[in-house]
Amino acid sequence: MVEVSVVVPVYNSEGCVEELHRQIREALDGQDYEVILVNDQSTDGSWAAIRRVCAEDGRVTGVNLRKNAGQDNALLCGLRLARGAFVVVMDDDLQHSPSDIPALCAHCRTHGLDVCYARFAHKRHALWKNLGSWLNGKLAETVIGKPKALYLSPFKVMRQEIAKELIAYTGPFAYVDGLIFGVTNNVGQIDVQHRERFSGEGHYNLAKSVLVFLRLATGFSVWPLRFSSCVGLVCALCGFALAVFYLIQYAVLEHRVEGWITLVILTLVLGGIQLFAVGVLGEYLGRLYLSAGGRPQATVKEICGGGER
Repeated sequence: MVEVSVVVPVYNSEGCVEELHRQIREALDGQDYEVILVNDQSTDGSWAAIRRVCAEDGRVTGVNLRKNAGQDNALLCGLRLARGAFVVVMDDDLQHSPSDIPALCAHCRTHGLDVCYARFAHKRHALWKNLGSWLNGKLAETVIGKPKALYLSPFKVMRQEIAKELIAYTGPFAYVDGLIFGVTNNVGQIDVQHRERFSGEGHYNLAKSVLVFLRLATGFSVWPLRFSSCVGLVCALCGFALAVFYLIQYAVLEHRVEGWITLVILTLVLGGIQLFAVGVLGEYLGRLYLSAGGRPQATVKEICGGGER
């Protein structure tokens, strides 16, 4: 076991890899540490850059995935190789500064925390991404019991025993923060600076944000099913009240309601609700089908460095 393991999923960040390694080496100078870089089937020269870093420093292990598995699955692949008493998870673009790693580990150690998140006072993201992060956080409060003041940052440190609990998950729809709160509530956070991306452009688009939202919503609770049931109940009650209203108009007030517009509106509303409920059910069934079929989280093509583990 080493003191600190740093696990970084890498995707199309050829220009960041060597600088990332340099900054980690400076930040953890004098400590017993290792770095695990997981190449998530990048389309640029990221794997070649990882191999160069591994050849230069025996404390770096490079993992090359056979196909793109997604950030969370790549993280779990790296966590399975991590030997550190504290395991750091961070992005590859240097918006998370390696110089903050000692502070995260120290806060985790001195306060007896299982996990310590980095909180950014000012995030250098687009408005839609910050809004999506806020919505995801609000959903996490309901679904996984996240404390209201906690920011679910991708930059965090956890104890080795927590990492071991996370890698016990073998399904294909991993969501690391959801798995963390399924293991422990002993978490904290410290404020750090969110920096500019060192090189290239971000790869986290709107579609990926929606997938994360769905993974959180359907992967850790039956809340969407209950929500769709409540919506259906409310609409049924409204439909019943509307039926009573039209009957009174017809029988008591002797108003003749032709009903064509009403039928169209009811058909559209109820049809939309039914499709929504079917979609939620389909999401759950699809996940069950793929999980039961043994779909892997990730497949490793090649490992280099780190004593060729």
